Amino acid sequence: MFSFTFAKGSGVNPALVLPAPLVACGMAAVWQQVLAVDDFEEDSRTQGTRGHRRSVSRGSYQLQAQMNRAVYEERPPGGLVPTSVAEASRAMAGDTTLSENYAFAGMYHIFDQHVDSAVPRLQFANDDKHLLACCSLDGTLSIMTLSPPPPTVKVTLKGHAGRVTDFAWSLSNDIIVSTSQDGTLRIWNTEDGRCIREVVDPEGSELLCCTFQPMNNNLTVVGNSKHLLQVVNISTGKRVKGGSSKLTGRVSSLSFDAPGRILWAGDDRGSIFSFLFDMATGKLTKAKRLVVSDGGSISSISARSWISREARDPSLLVNACIHKLLLYRVVDNEGTLQLKRTFPIQHGTQPLHSIFCPLMSFRQGACVVTGSEDACVYFFDVERNTKAIVNKLHGHGGPVLDVSFNCDESLLASSDTTGMVIIWRREQK
Repeated sequence: MFSFTFAKGSGVNPALVLPAPLVACGMAAVWQQVLAVDDFEEDSRTQGTRGHRRSVSRGSYQLQAQMNRAVYEERPPGGLVPTSVAEASRAMAGDTTLSENYAFAGMYHIFDQHVDSAVPRLQFANDDKHLLACCSLDGTLSIMTLSPPPPTVKVTLKGHAGRVTDFAWSLSNDIIVSTSQDGTLRIWNTEDGRCIREVVDPEGSELLCCTFQPMNNNLTVVGNSKHLLQVVNISTGKRVKGGSSKLTGRVSSLSFDAPGRILWAGDDRGSIFSFLFDMATGKLTKAKRLVVSDGGSISSISARSWISREARDPSLLVNACIHKLLLYRVVDNEGTLQLKRTFPIQHGTQPLHSIFCPLMSFRQGACVVTGSEDACVYFFDVERNTKAIVNKLHGHGGPVLDVSFNCDESLLASSDTTGMVIIWRREQK
């Protein structure tokens, strides 16, 4: 019943896989133009320890969007992108509506090991159904396993002397990096919970967010409270030369595009900056700035290269403290953003986060999920002009700070300010 999937963060762009049927629908000229600038290569850095392969493209966002639109516009209304994969995806999805597909209702399990301390971030491991991690303002992180039952806390990561603000899984899930208000970046072994390395911020400032470079997990980007963005080599613990830049405020959120060539960073003064990332040196070059709201913190940024057959452009999903969830279109290869639409949510002060649904669906519509300060989880259809709410989950006792799907969308995790982590199970059809 599930749609065809591309591995989360894999960098595989379904719009650039051109089968024979495209020749018949007039796409040969566009494809020749793309081939002129896109030569795919298998980079040794893109081979994870679990065999995760990534395609590296040199093409621009303009050409990607152009080809996506050209393919789409050649089809009759309601038709699918004409690939064998799309037809297989439609067969797997069946005739379920978006509301039916995201009918999460039953609580599968509740974790309360961090009770009375907010859990600002949680995330399922890459390409995994049952491994989940979260961080807490109590100074620890937890790695939980949901199978075999009963769900249990596998290991607790202890060592930070202050609140843990963010963390990220490595591609192969064997390492987690975390940031804390104690001014340290820590690298953890996820099997036994050992702290492999501690990197102290040279500015002596609080570290607020982090993310792995998707094509090179030796590199992690970290944002701090003194407005500084910096690239750190976690193997050496040293900052990368040329990998630092200043923002206008405290760095509150980070996200790479799938190929790892553009980094977006948000701050607590309402600005989003795009940076070009040099794959060879780790150098950051500031490209664009967008002021979303003067003074409203950017608490979450998520990038996706392709959402569905309707949402055909590279997109950015943004939480800002202006009582709106914002969806932007990425219009060029410098990360320029164009507002596509907004969704009303309660968001005034808390660091809320949102996600794209991980499955690349060819069914009608596309879904995003966000936390909210009214203690609910919201599902929105990004292509529905009216009544965009697909589902709404009740059960938390405080503002919902983060949400995360497992790889096949059978489970959804959410966390809140009271320290509660709820695992929601999709209704079985």
